Amino acid sequence: MTTGERQRTCFGLAFVSPWLLGVAVFTIYPVAASLYYSFCDYDVLSRPVWIGLLNYSDMASDRVFWQSVANTLIFNLIALPLGLVFALALALLLNQPVRARGGFRAIYYLPSLVPAVAGAMIWLWILNGRLGLLNSALGLVGIHHPPQWLADPAWTKPSLALMSLWGCGNTVVIYLAALQGVPRSLLEAAMIDGASAWDRLLNVTLPAISPVIYFNLIIGIVGGLQVFVPAFVMWGGGGPNRSVLFYALYLYQNAFEYRQMGYACAMAWMLCLLILALTWAASLSSRRLVHYQGD
Repeated sequence: MTTGERQRTCFGLAFVSPWLLGVAVFTIYPVAASLYYSFCDYDVLSRPVWIGLLNYSDMASDRVFWQSVANTLIFNLIALPLGLVFALALALLLNQPVRARGGFRAIYYLPSLVPAVAGAMIWLWILNGRLGLLNSALGLVGIHHPPQWLADPAWTKPSLALMSLWGCGNTVVIYLAALQGVPRSLLEAAMIDGASAWDRLLNVTLPAISPVIYFNLIIGIVGGLQVFVPAFVMWGGGGPNRSVLFYALYLYQNAFEYRQMGYACAMAWMLCLLILALTWAASLSSRRLVHYQGD
């Protein structure tokens, strides 16, 4: 390496050194430390003690842990398909050539800009069993005994799934971008062949945007398994009968309320493995359903 090349290398490293330092301090070290602590008995206030796989084996006998896993999976089985279909339906409507289309798009996107805590407080009022806006509206249409959304364990997860539709603006924008890329020639050819709007949607539009649907599915899986803010803000804990004690909330409780940081780190790594497994399963199932333009 010549002197000039060595100088350019040093200058380049000097310019990227703040970023490298930030990655090392705020990403690499925390990840490595959490992996180490997952094999330790660590309460934050004292030195960690190596206990091997005991934290992981304790999960098998922790009934609250398995309840948090079940709550998280059930919530995602409700919220994820509902969110994907609702966002796609909104995108299809907002893609129609109507007046003030840009205004409608802005209106449906604005809720996604509301901070998560503020949105949870709004829905805490909307879903209130006695004074809530939703139950008041149901009473106007003749439903005089509406669900107790926040107090009934059977309705807590559906209420959060309904609340998740509030912030689907980002997903709608991604769908809208994909719909702009659907080849007009294919749609026009299908119309000439006599295909109905439903047939064009199933046989032209959905296959053309299938990579974007797959992308939103993966993002939904990753985000859904880490749901935390609504349950924490609206119930402050696990809710009635621990019906909204989600995985991330139970992890938080172990780390900062029970001071079982080693157990919490082990839970975090199990969550990472679960996300990897579900992502891998989604990738396998998508091979025949996702159609890329290069194919």
